[in-house]
Amino acid sequence: MNKDLVSIIIPFYKKKEYIFKTVNSILNQSYTNYEIIIVYDDEDLSDFDYLKEFFKSINKIRMIKNLQNIGAGLSRNKGIVNAKGKFIAFLDADDIWKKHKLKNQINFMKKKNLKFTHTSYEVIDKNDKVLGERISRNFEKVDDLIKSCDIGLSTVIIKKEIIDHQTKFPNLKTKEDFVLWLKILQKNISINYFNETLSSWRKLDNSLSSSVIQKLIDAFKVYNYYMKFNFIKSFYYTICLSINYLKK
Repeated sequence: MNKDLVSIIIPFYKKKEYIFKTVNSILNQSYTNYEIIIVYDDEDLSDFDYLKEFFKSINKIRMIKNLQNIGAGLSRNKGIVNAKGKFIAFLDADDIWKKHKLKNQINFMKKKNLKFTHTSYEVIDKNDKVLGERISRNFEKVDDLIKSCDIGLSTVIIKKEIIDHQTKFPNLKTKEDFVLWLKILQKNISINYFNETLSSWRKLDNSLSSSVIQKLIDAFKVYNYYMKFNFIKSFYYTICLSINYLKK
């Protein structure tokens, strides 16, 4: 089977203690036709030269340096613009992939002619201890996903062709991936699950994603600004999203 190029996009912001394990999980993939695009998104450049020196012998890695901190979503957009692959895979700088992640998922996508897939994933702590598992499922329309963002970003592979000027990550601190998934569903592109656990998502207490207030603000923006819901409807769905998040 012809191996299409996969562009793997990693935004980097103060994750030096995990990035090498993350990159190693890519270098150990059984699928070998990929490029790694690390978007350095920290105004403190102390880690940039260190990482560039460390990775200089790996020709599959390209590093892009942001002039200022623009956030994970906009950094991923920059990575997509610079991507050469037919497929785009997302991986956060502290998450890990299983050895056959790319091979199994890409083969599944090509066999079924799919544009967007995600998988189940493990939840791990800072020491790689497994805390639990999140099970994936199919999403055919916006209503299937609107109350709970049940898609692990680091499990997602998409065809690059579905990203355009209107369909990309928004400028949000959190929930930026949720907005993109909803926009893709609005284009009548289904989100299909591949029933294998191929990624590990690292849950860190000090991460931005643990900021409750920020999450509530951004959740409301998802519905009110990006989905164009009125205030009451936006408030209702923000509560639903929060409740479903607490259940996880």
